[in-house]
Amino acid sequence: MSHPLINPVHKFYIPVMGTGFTIDTPMKVARYGISSVISLVDDKLIEQMRKRLSGTDGRKYVEIPDSDEDSRASRITSYLNMMDEMIEGQMEKLRGSLFEAGSEITRYFEMLPESPLKSMYEKMQMVRDPAERARLQQQLRDRITSGAIDVNIMTKLDRDRMSKGQLLPPVFSDAMSALRGYANSRVKSSLILSAGMNRRLFNYLAEFKDFFPDDTGEMRKCIVLKVGDFRSAMVQGKLLARKGLWVSEYRVESGLNCGGHAFGGKGTLLGPVLEEFAQKREALASQLGEIWTASMQEMGRAIPEAKMDFRVTVQGGIGTSEENRMLEKEYKVDGTGWGSPFLLVPEVVNIDKSHLQKIQVANEDDVHLSDSSPLGVPFWCLKTSLSEETRLERIADGQPGSECPKGFLVSNTEFTKVPICTASRAYQRRKLISLGGNPDDLPVLAEDVVIKACICHDLAGSATVVNEIDPAAKTAICCGPNTVYFSQVAKLREMVDHIYGRANLPINSERPHMFLKEISLHLDRLKKDMDRRRQGLADVKNKSSEEIRNNLMDGIRQYHRLASQIASDKKDAFLSKLDNLRGDLDKIKD
Repeated sequence: MSHPLINPVHKFYIPVMGTGFTIDTPMKVARYGISSVISLVDDKLIEQMRKRLSGTDGRKYVEIPDSDEDSRASRITSYLNMMDEMIEGQMEKLRGSLFEAGSEITRYFEMLPESPLKSMYEKMQMVRDPAERARLQQQLRDRITSGAIDVNIMTKLDRDRMSKGQLLPPVFSDAMSALRGYANSRVKSSLILSAGMNRRLFNYLAEFKDFFPDDTGEMRKCIVLKVGDFRSAMVQGKLLARKGLWVSEYRVESGLNCGGHAFGGKGTLLGPVLEEFAQKREALASQLGEIWTASMQEMGRAIPEAKMDFRVTVQGGIGTSEENRMLEKEYKVDGTGWGSPFLLVPEVVNIDKSHLQKIQVANEDDVHLSDSSPLGVPFWCLKTSLSEETRLERIADGQPGSECPKGFLVSNTEFTKVPICTASRAYQRRKLISLGGNPDDLPVLAEDVVIKACICHDLAGSATVVNEIDPAAKTAICCGPNTVYFSQVAKLREMVDHIYGRANLPINSERPHMFLKEISLHLDRLKKDMDRRRQGLADVKNKSSEEIRNNLMDGIRQYHRLASQIASDKKDAFLSKLDNLRGDLDKIKD
């Protein structure tokens, strides 16, 4: 199937980062053919950004208030439509610019990876005949495509909504409304579904025509599943195929070596997961194709002549062009996601000067896998962020917890009939009283309560501060562990050249290979879980810890076998460090 969403001009994409970091990134990179992902969690932030961008572009802004019947979906639709229109205008200007040093069109082609399109551009540069040169330039202009305005819905964030004390129908829940807002928009892009299965959301997808192919096999909107292993891809892919919905991409993410929420799973490592995809990819495509075709026929929908296909991409901890090439060559991935390094590219993401500096000087102790998320999922956190500093100040003042201004993570009904958030002051005060402990002493049980942070509001601070929407916001930074190895603020062109190996940004010489880092993160997590179990603070079963050990050992064996391909000229150092990690694993006892 030929499709710009399936065959993008760039080999990398910028994943979703928090709720605010990439909320307007398409406006900054799409005109260069680079796809990026925005979060649809925070419709209040989305509405604020629509007002902000409307003002900078001279557009008339009409507010969509909370009181509107379908405000969440309408805000998302309006924001996406506005960005799509604005990027369309950017593309017209870019296509009309001259092929000269520093121009937008020149920047577009110079950032491309090695490809037939890049070769055509290089050929044009060599031509001296004016007529032939003009002909080639027109061909190049005709071939220019923008990057996609991709969106992310975290399926676990599906709060049911209330109005005037009454529970609204399921279609007004957070995830369902976000889906409707995206589906009704004019954008042609991909929907990335993360954090597992949501059956009612999957069922709802089938109600929107843009997720089904036309006669040529093209879809206005593609479905992308973010997965941690092959089994998850197969189960969810089949479920959607039975509804006539084709998954166009499986986005494999490292369980722990990523930013934001970290779904560590059972110790399954990235290498073995990618190897399974490479070995079973054709069989999966065939199996899904049969299910999908039968479903389409049963629904009375036309079957495209072109064969349906999917991409396999990977993200989480990639830091060098060598690692990027290794993933493409050894595991045959179709693309890679680069997230945390872009936090040092203010040209691309929203980040204020203060936190940019904090990220620059951060070390491994400053970025930790915390229990701060109200979702109960491990969450990467910059300890020196203003959000964390404010959380600790509230505790010191005897007022732990947030005012919960947005409420996207409300789910707890331990003390109230109406769900509240475990990061809220309302919950933490009640919980601490129920424990019978003194908050000033912060015993271990109390620490488990007050560690929860207001991430749904504070993550928006990255955008609201720099855009002067809420300059006093307490910004949270959800950078992954890979961030600490980068310290130089870079421009977009410099980061793109770094990814493709045309230049090298300075990286800490102590940075371990991405596969070794992932193993060490799993070992740290396993040790922590074992310690908590010994203290009676966690229910970690022997069977579960044994499965984690076995999966880690399987990955270590694979990396031993493939060391030459994985680490090439650094094979000996790679194997030495791998053996040390194996020794550390052997020492972890129940």
